[in-house]
Amino acid sequence: MHAYRTHTCSELRKGDVGAEVRLSGWVHRVRDHGGLLFIDLRDHYGLTQCVIEPENAEFAKAEQLHAEWVIRVDGRVDARSEETVNPKLPTGEVEVRISSLEVLSAAEELPLPVFGEPHYPEDIRLKYRFLDLRREGLHARIARRGDIISSIRRRMIEAGFFEFQTPILTASSPEGARDFLVPSRLHPGKFYALPQAPQQFKQLVMIAGFDRYFQIAPCFRDEDARADRSPGEFYQLDVEMSFVTQEDVFNAVEPVLRGLFEEFGDGKPVPQEFPRIPYKESMRKYGSDKPDLRNPIELSDVSEHFRGSGFKIFAGLLDKHKDGRAWFENAEVWAIPAKGGGSRAFCDRMNSWAQGEGQPGLGYIFFREGEGAGPIAKNIGADRTEALRTELGLADGDAVFFVAGIPKDFADFAGHARTRVGEELELIDEDRFEFCWIVDYPMYEWHDEAKKIEFSHNPFSMPQGGLKALETQDPLEVLAYQYDIVCNGVELSSGAIRNHKPEIMKKAFAIAGYDEDVLEAEFGGMLRALQYGAPPHGGIAPGIDRIVMLLCGTDNIREVTMFPMNQQAEDLLMGAPSEVSPEQLKDLNIRLSLPKT
Repeated sequence: MHAYRTHTCSELRKGDVGAEVRLSGWVHRVRDHGGLLFIDLRDHYGLTQCVIEPENAEFAKAEQLHAEWVIRVDGRVDARSEETVNPKLPTGEVEVRISSLEVLSAAEELPLPVFGEPHYPEDIRLKYRFLDLRREGLHARIARRGDIISSIRRRMIEAGFFEFQTPILTASSPEGARDFLVPSRLHPGKFYALPQAPQQFKQLVMIAGFDRYFQIAPCFRDEDARADRSPGEFYQLDVEMSFVTQEDVFNAVEPVLRGLFEEFGDGKPVPQEFPRIPYKESMRKYGSDKPDLRNPIELSDVSEHFRGSGFKIFAGLLDKHKDGRAWFENAEVWAIPAKGGGSRAFCDRMNSWAQGEGQPGLGYIFFREGEGAGPIAKNIGADRTEALRTELGLADGDAVFFVAGIPKDFADFAGHARTRVGEELELIDEDRFEFCWIVDYPMYEWHDEAKKIEFSHNPFSMPQGGLKALETQDPLEVLAYQYDIVCNGVELSSGAIRNHKPEIMKKAFAIAGYDEDVLEAEFGGMLRALQYGAPPHGGIAPGIDRIVMLLCGTDNIREVTMFPMNQQAEDLLMGAPSEVSPEQLKDLNIRLSLPKT
C-alpha cells in the first residue's frame, strides 16, 4: 500500500464498498455524534467522511484532532444508510470506517477559519494566504484559473500560434505606467526595467519572421491597485500576427474567447458575433469606451429640445459653447432614459447620488398620468416634454435624467449614471456575456495641463491613412487602427495594427513632440528593426486575470490571484517590499536618499 494514500478524498464511490483504503488530508471538521466521531477529511480534490468508534484503539488519538491537522487514515469503505446520504458530495454515499490513524502534522490555533466562507479582514487573509487558499471558494477559483489557462494555451496552439518567451529584464520605456527598475551590479548607475508588456519584443518576433506568436506573459507596472487591477504584476494572453488586417486579428481572437467563455461560463449565453462599435459612437451611446451591453440604456443627444427653451441653465450652456472645432468641444444635453424609474423618490435618490459623485445634481423628468413632472418639465413646457417622451420611447412610470455641458467633460459621469440607473432598476441581465470591439480610436489627444498633443493609446499603432493622414489631417482628427475588446463592461484588452514603416514612426512621434534624437535614444531598437524589412503586423493582449474574474463571477481580482498584494502594493505574506542590507546596496553602488518623515 502507498505510504500516504490509495485514493484521493474525492474518489470513493458506492462501488468501492468493502475495500480497504488509505487516505491523507486535512481535518476539515470533527463532529461528535453520541460517542461516534465523524471526521471530514479534505484534500485538493474533495472531501470524504470518516468515522471512528469509541472502542477503537485509535479513538483517544482521534479525540485530540483539531481543524487543519494533517492526518493519514486506513479503513474500510462502508455504504451510508439511506437517511445519511449527502447528495451534495460526490463521495456522499460512502464513508470510511477508520482502523488506524496517524497524525502527519499538527496545526496551531488558526488565525482565520478554513471551514465555511465567513467574511474576514483582507489583511489577515493576505498575511495567511496559504490558509485562505484552503477555503473552498478561493481554492476552487484558483484551480479554475489553471484550467482556463490550459484551455487558452490549447486553443492558441490549435489555431496555429507558436508559444515563445520574451525577456523579463529589459530597458525602461517612457510610455505608459511607471516601470519597476532593477539596478545592474555589472553596470553601475544603470538599471534594467521589468516589462510593462512584451510590446516591442513581440513586434520584433514578427520582424524576425515567426508569423504567429502567443505567450501567457507576466507584466509589471508600478501603479495603484483597483478592484480589477493588481498592483505590481499581472498576466496577459499576448498575441501578435504577421500579414494581417484588423479583421484578421478579430477573426483569430473571437473563436478563442467565445470557446473559452462557453466552456467555463456555466451555461451563460455567449454571442456568436462580437459587434464593432466606433469609439465616438460608444462614448455617445454609453458614456464609456468599455460599455456593458447587458444594460439596455442608451444615451441620446437631446440638445435641440432645450435650445431656446425656458430651462435657462441648459439653454444658456448650448448657446455659450457652440463653436468648438470638434463634437466634444460643443455643449450638448444628453438624456439617460430610465424605464421603470418614474417616481419622485427614485429621481431624488439618483440626484443625491450624483451630488455624492461631486456633481451639482442630476436633472430629471418623470412621467405619470400622461404628462411629465418635475422642475425641468415645468420650465420647458408640455410640448417639448412630450417631444422628449416620444423620441425616447417612454411612458407613464418611466423617467429620464439629463447631463449637460461639454461632452469631453461629462461623458464619463454620464456613463456612470447610465450604469447606476441600470443597476438600481435591475435592468442588467446578469446571466449572459456580452462582448464588443471598440474600434477607430483617435491617434492623439490634447493634454490640457501639458498644453500639448500626446498619443491617446499605443504609440506604435498604424494611423488610418498612413503617412498621408499624418501630413495632411488635424492630428486630433487622425484615427488609428487601435481597438479594445470589452466583456460585460470590463476592458479585457487593447490591441492595434502596428506601424511597420520607419518614416511613419518618425512622423507619428514628431507630432507628439519627440525629435529623432529622442526617438533613437528611447526606441532605437524598434526603429532599427523597421529599417530592415518589417511585415505588416498586429496583435492584442487580453488580460488573464480579468478573464478569470469574469468566469468566476467575482469583481475583485484578488479573488482569482493566488498570492496578490494589498491595496498599498505590499505582500503581507512574504513581507515585500523590504529593506536590504548595506552590503547589498554597496554591491549595486546605490546610496539611499529617503524622504524625511
